Amino acid sequence: MLPAYIRIHDSIKDEIDQGVWKIGSRLPSERDLSDQFQVSRMTLRQAITLLVDEGILERRVGSGTYVASQRVQEKIRGTTSFTEIIKAQGKEPSSKLISYERSYPNEQEIRHLGVTPKSYIVRMERVRYADKIPVVYEVTSIPEKLIRNFAREEVTNHFFQTLTQHGYSIGKSQQIISAKIVNPEITQELAIEEGHAILALTQTSYLEDGTAFEYVRSQYVAGRFEFYLENN
Repeated sequence: MLPAYIRIHDSIKDEIDQGVWKIGSRLPSERDLSDQFQVSRMTLRQAITLLVDEGILERRVGSGTYVASQRVQEKIRGTTSFTEIIKAQGKEPSSKLISYERSYPNEQEIRHLGVTPKSYIVRMERVRYADKIPVVYEVTSIPEKLIRNFAREEVTNHFFQTLTQHGYSIGKSQQIISAKIVNPEITQELAIEEGHAILALTQTSYLEDGTAFEYVRSQYVAGRFEFYLENN
């Protein structure tokens, strides 16, 4: 059983990631939140303090606690697909498609992809493998207008390669990495137990002209994947 403050931490963070709590919005008081989660204010404060330390929330003296406009970031050089990374390590990449749907974008997708609320995006969930071992569970959002003429298999199996073959030039990417406890709903897909540590990666990738073409939320299994950070 996870400590109560960790469960609260993960619950609030997931709601922020899903756009339930908007950037810059004020959270309810500690008293209201402790009542909501049915814990003591001390336990609630532990969860809030952890989120503040991670840069997800920020405290404003005399005002309250807010969803931070920025989080602590570390630069990873280059824009490389999961398939290319795994192949470069001499392993065989593969994936299992969980879902593939066309829908309106949520607030986070609007902000990261630069799309309008009434435009369509394609959202797909996949488990990615290296030598048949599950490494990451990812949710990828792509502007539908960009892939309207692509076959579904071109998007789900080798998206970066497909873009290049269609004449697009891939540019920079922006990543945010944070540590968290795995979402219980995906433990079976990743072949891990509840409470296992994962690395959460949020990445927005751009074409050379600055157009955002992909927004990805990934949960990497700790111990099966590591990031190499290189600064100029």
